[in-house]
Amino acid sequence: MIAIVLFICLFIYVVFISQLIFGFDKVKSFERTNEIPKTTFSIIVPFRNEEKNLGKLLQSISKLNYPTELFEIIMIDDFSEDASVRIYIKWRLENGLIHSTLLENLRLSNSPKKDAISRAIPIVKNEWIITTDADCMVNKNWLTTLDNYIQKNEPQMVVGAVVYKTKNNWFHHFQQLDLLSLQGTTIASFGIGKPFMCNGANFAYTKKIFEELGGFGGIIKQASGDDVLLLQKALLIHSEKVHYLKNTSFIVKTKPENDLFKLFMQRVRWASKTSDYKNNYAKLLALVVFLMNLSLVLGCVFCVWRSLDFRIVTYIFLIKYSIDYILLYKSNKYLGKEKFIVPLSSSFIYPFFASLVGIYSLFGSFTWKGRNFSK
Repeated sequence: MIAIVLFICLFIYVVFISQLIFGFDKVKSFERTNEIPKTTFSIIVPFRNEEKNLGKLLQSISKLNYPTELFEIIMIDDFSEDASVRIYIKWRLENGLIHSTLLENLRLSNSPKKDAISRAIPIVKNEWIITTDADCMVNKNWLTTLDNYIQKNEPQMVVGAVVYKTKNNWFHHFQQLDLLSLQGTTIASFGIGKPFMCNGANFAYTKKIFEELGGFGGIIKQASGDDVLLLQKALLIHSEKVHYLKNTSFIVKTKPENDLFKLFMQRVRWASKTSDYKNNYAKLLALVVFLMNLSLVLGCVFCVWRSLDFRIVTYIFLIKYSIDYILLYKSNKYLGKEKFIVPLSSSFIYPFFASLVGIYSLFGSFTWKGRNFSK
C-alpha cells in the first residue's frame, strides 16, 4: 500500500515536470537588434545593511550601456545600521551624470520591501519601473535589451532571470541548483501559458499598470510577495501584457548565502508566499512538488523501519532525479552555461531540505535582515 501511494505521487510529479520541460522550449530567445534607445526607466533599489554588496551593484549600474538621460536610480534606505548610505553617497559623487535619489523608508506595513517601493513610486519620473536588489549585479546591456524588447513587443510587465554568482564549493552549487529549478519553472510556466512566478531582483513594469492594479493593495499584509503576488494580480487583468524576456543580457546575478540558517530562512520566506497565491495551477504545482519530496523522505523512514523495500525508494528517486535533471540541464544551458556536474548528492539531500522548509513555512515565523516576521 505504501509503495502504491509513493508511485502515484511519482506519476503525478512526472506529468507536471514533463509539462514544464515541454513549456521551457516554447519560450524562444529574444534576439536584440540595434534599435535607438527610447524607453525611460526608474531603477528602484531598497537596501538594508548592504555595505558588502551595494558598491558592486552601483558599479555595474554605472557601466550600463544606456543613455544616462533615459534612466534614474531611486535608492530606499530601510534603516541601515552600517556604512551602506555612505557607500551610496560616495558613488553618487563619482557618478554625477546618473540621476539618483536617496529616500528613507517609511514603515507602514508588515512588508519593508513593499513599503520601500511604495515610497519611491510617487517620485518616479519615468514610464517604466524596474526593481533589483542591493546584493545583485546587472549586465551592461540590461536596459538596452529590455528597451529593445519593449519597443518590439509592447508589454506592460516583464519578468527576467536571476542566477547566483557562485564560488567553487558544494554549498553554493546546492543553492544554484535550487535556484535553477525555480528559474526553469518560471520560464516553463510562461511557455505553457500558466505563468505565476518571478523574482523581484529582475522585475519590470510600467507605472501605469502598477497604478491600475492599485499597487500592493490586497497583498500588503504579507511580509513578502512584492514580486510574485504583484505579478499574479497583473495576470488576472492583463495576462497578454505580461511577458518573459529570455536573453542572456537580461540575466541578473546575485550572491548565494554562506550560512545554512540564513539560507533556510530565505527559502521559508519564499515558500511563505505560496499560501497567498491566487493562481490555482501554482498552488497545485507547489503541492505536487512538496508531496513528492515528502514522499521520498517518508520512504526513507519506512525503509529504516523495514516497512518498505529500499529498492522501491531507490527506483522512485532515480526516476525523479532523471526528470529533474532534464529541466535543470535546460535551465543551466540558458542561465549558466557552466559545466553541469551530475548533482547526485544535492538531489539526495534536497527532498529533506525542501520538506522541512515547506512544513516550517506553514506554521513558523522567519527572520530576515535582522527582523522577525510572523506567518
